[in-house]
Amino acid sequence: MDGSATDGGESTLVCVRCSKPARLQCPKCVELKLPRANAAFCSQDCFKATWSSHKSVHTEARLPALRADSPEEQISAALSRGWLYCLKKGQSRTSRLPYFDWLGPLRPYPISSKRLVPDSISKPDWASDGIPKVEPMSDLQNTVEIKTPEQIEKMRETCRIAREVLDAAARAVRPGITTDELDEVVHEATIAAGGYPSPLNYHFFPKSCCTSVNEVICHGIPDARRLEEGDIVNGDVTVYYNGVHGDLNETFFVGKVDEASQQLVRCTYECLEKAISIVKPGVRFREVGEVISRHASMSGVSVVKSYCGHGIGELFHCAPNIPHYGRNKAVGIMKAGQTFTIEPMINAGVWRDRMWPDGWIAVTADGKRSAQFEHTLLVTETGVEVLTARLPSSPNVFPW
Repeated sequence: MDGSATDGGESTLVCVRCSKPARLQCPKCVELKLPRANAAFCSQDCFKATWSSHKSVHTEARLPALRADSPEEQISAALSRGWLYCLKKGQSRTSRLPYFDWLGPLRPYPISSKRLVPDSISKPDWASDGIPKVEPMSDLQNTVEIKTPEQIEKMRETCRIAREVLDAAARAVRPGITTDELDEVVHEATIAAGGYPSPLNYHFFPKSCCTSVNEVICHGIPDARRLEEGDIVNGDVTVYYNGVHGDLNETFFVGKVDEASQQLVRCTYECLEKAISIVKPGVRFREVGEVISRHASMSGVSVVKSYCGHGIGELFHCAPNIPHYGRNKAVGIMKAGQTFTIEPMINAGVWRDRMWPDGWIAVTADGKRSAQFEHTLLVTETGVEVLTARLPSSPNVFPW
C-alpha cells in the first residue's frame, strides 16, 4: 500500500466505501488539494480496501486539463504500443481503420490488450473462452424468476458494489482522459471489491465496461481516444460477485456541454425515473415503454427500439425483456421478487441505429447524440427497490 489515511477531525463527511461517518482523509488527496468528499474514510480498513481503485484519482489529478495531441498523434502512439482496432465482435484485430460510411464525427481508436483478472476471483462461464454456456439454455430465458430472500440479499450486495465502481469511474471523467483509462478504473475497482467485470469477454467483448460517447447509443468499446470538452459519455458497469450480477449506467458531461446535450441527458434521466415510479406488482411490463415514450415524445426526442431492459440475477441477461418504446408487445406482469433492468436509450434525432464494423458499437443513424441511464430494480410487495441507487458517497455529477 502506498498511503494511509490521516485524521481529519470531526466532519459531516461520509466514507467513500461504506457511507458511515468519516473522520479520516487520504493524505495524497490532501496534498493534491482534491475534494474532501472523495477522500473521506471511516477507518484504515476501509481506506486499505479501497486503495487500489482510489489511487487512480491521484493519477488523473496530475493530468493537465487538456492534452494537446492531435487525433492522428493519439492513434499513432496507441499503434506503437501494439494497440489495434477491434473487429468481429472482439475476435479479431487490425492495424488499419476499418472502412465504414461514418455517420457522425466520432471514429473508433485502437484498443489495448485484454485486462487480467486474478485466479482468486470467481468468474462467469464465459471468462476464459468468450462463450456463455448456462445463460442461453436456461429456462429463465422464458420464465421470469421470483428471487428467494437469499438471492435478493446477494443482489443487494452486488448492486451496491456495482454502484461504487461506477462512482469511481464518474469521478475520473474529465477532458483529456481516455476511455481506456476509464475502463482501467472500472476494472481495478471491481477486482478490489472481489468481483469480476461481467462484460469482459462476454460474447468476446474486449473490455471491462462500456463507454459510449456522443452518437454511440450503447456498447461503446473503451479505446485510446481522449474525451474532449463538450462530449457526453455513458459509463455502463456490470459486476459479477457472489454468483449474481448487478448492472447500471449513467451518462456524464465532459466539461462544459451545450444546452441541447444537457437537455437530452436530463430527459433521459427523467425517462428512467418516470418508468421506475410505476414499478410494482400487477403492472404490465409493456407499460414501461409507454411511460418512457410519452415523456420522450413530449421533449422532442426519440426512443431506441433495438435494445431493451432485461432480467438479471445469476444470469447476466434473461427474461423479462422490457422494451422502452410505446406500443410494444412485451408480455407478463410484474411480481414481487423479480429483478430486472430498465435502461432507456434516447436519441436527439431519429430512433434508428447502425452498427460499427467492430460488431458491437451501435450508433445513431443520423450521427446525432444519444444518452442512456440504467438501474437494476427489485419488485417489492408494495412497489420497487432501486438496487443500484445512488449512495450518500456518490459524486454529485448532475446539475439537477
